[in-house]
Amino acid sequence: MARRFLVRTFGCQMNEHDSERLAGLLAAQGMEPTDDVEEADVVVLNTCCIRENADNKLYGHLGHLRALKERRPGLQIAVGGCLAQKDRELVRERAPHVDVVFGTHNLAHAPDLLARARRAGPVVEILEEHEAYPSALPARRESPHSAWVTIQIGCDNRCAFCIVPAVRGREVSRRTGDIVREVEELARDGVREVTLLGQNVNSYGRDLGAGRYRPRFADLLRAVDAVDGIDRVRFTSPHPKDLRPETIAAMAECDAVCEHLHLPLQAGSDRILARMHRGYTAARYLERLRAARAAVDDLAVTTDLIVGFPGETEDDFRRTLEVVEEAGYDAAYTFVFSPRPGTEAAGMVDEFVPPEVAQERMRRLVEVVERGALARHAARVGRVEEVLVEGPSKKDPAVMSGRTRQNKLVHFAPDGTVAAGDLVEVRVTAAAPHWLRGDLVRRTSPARRARTRIPVAVV
Repeated sequence: MARRFLVRTFGCQMNEHDSERLAGLLAAQGMEPTDDVEEADVVVLNTCCIRENADNKLYGHLGHLRALKERRPGLQIAVGGCLAQKDRELVRERAPHVDVVFGTHNLAHAPDLLARARRAGPVVEILEEHEAYPSALPARRESPHSAWVTIQIGCDNRCAFCIVPAVRGREVSRRTGDIVREVEELARDGVREVTLLGQNVNSYGRDLGAGRYRPRFADLLRAVDAVDGIDRVRFTSPHPKDLRPETIAAMAECDAVCEHLHLPLQAGSDRILARMHRGYTAARYLERLRAARAAVDDLAVTTDLIVGFPGETEDDFRRTLEVVEEAGYDAAYTFVFSPRPGTEAAGMVDEFVPPEVAQERMRRLVEVVERGALARHAARVGRVEEVLVEGPSKKDPAVMSGRTRQNKLVHFAPDGTVAAGDLVEVRVTAAAPHWLRGDLVRRTSPARRARTRIPVAVV
């Protein structure tokens, strides 16, 4: 009987894509996936270390797994990803029942490390940097019609709050031809939507090429847009300081590139932005946002915001609220500052904002964000939207859900013919801050048939 594996993910889209690749690697070794931890022979926890609660979640899961391993000694537990990269020894110290610890730079070695651990006991392998740009790995995707495509790893920025450069390494771009070939392969597999992933996609290509020519992110967008069968192209995350006119032009001119821009603001105070080392002012940010909206019709804009960065005053926070109001976001990911060991901001202990103050500011910020989001969503009532169907709603299986090109979640009642991967038209009838509801008008394009592929062992 084949061994079974379960991969659990903590963190961002990069971690989720890494988990898909881990699942693909294990499946290529002849293992079978399971959603039941009681049935798993191998449990892999793919970790994040951006926020403190990611640490807490990891060690909470490891505590539960310890009891399971005591009942089933043959169970293998592996911890990988960013937290493993940063806290390699601490993971083994706090959870000695873990069999394998591996970092962000040696994900492809995971099956071999598990095999070594079965033969010789616990293994810790952390590479400090990639030996070369990692080649495309087999992936077991959650969705047959959507896929992530990594275009870049690492980050050369030094934001004061961010641990990513320490755990993901320096910025390395993947060659354009390799990316396009992967997208072409995905299209042949029935994928119709791809999301290009990088820590700072706007700086893609700076480390490639020689002499006069270096590919830019705009060039990559145009190349992926030209792939037959790909209906939608998304990307995340761009850095505001590197959002250039040619990227905005490519967004406007490429049919497949979606009308959605995730542009992390983090703070609206120039003083706090400077302390964060973000490389732009609020005015410069808003100027680039206006340029994007002027060029791309019906552009939806989302952002990231941090409340309570060390030294943030009430006046600094007021300025953030003003910028959020002016920017008019469709949605925002909001966070209370969480000090991460190893970052510059973690050392600003004397200037930490009291938790009760940060929480009260968070409440006010969410109120402003959601008020703006609801207004923008309400303006879409009555419109007919193109929706890529994702499947039944998690809360109500009788309702189907999907996303517009602007990445807005839409719920609608199906007619019995609609399936995941279909493109449909939905007339919007109701709006909330985080979703739209509507009536199905018609199915415009059925899901594309995927090829049947047989996993091949990776050597």
